[in-house]
Amino acid sequence: MRDYLADVKKFASNVDEAAVDGIVRHLGIALRSRDASLVACTDPSELARIRDGFCRKKLRLDDPDDGVDGAIQSVCEAMKADTAKARVTFYYLLAEHYEKLDLFHKK
Repeated sequence: MRDYLADVKKFASNVDEAAVDGIVRHLGIALRSRDASLVACTDPSELARIRDGFCRKKLRLDDPDDGVDGAIQSVCEAMKADTAKARVTFYYLLAEHYEKLDLFHKK
């Protein structure tokens, strides 16, 4: 958890630790695989999966595809200096952008 938190802090101020923990719980076993724990901004099919799976299903967004794709691209741009883009951080920044971090708080 500490490693994920430190990575998120590189890109966001006033990090919501409960949300980071919730995203880690949401991703679960996928984080055990290095490949699955990272986001490839150059892979259009992966970005579509993030849009359709994470943004549409988990964040419950019904914005037009081009708007969601724009938000995803802005996170790619914000993290461009990081060659290994951590999925936890990527998802955190998307949830923060849409003001949906509370979805990851334990209930």
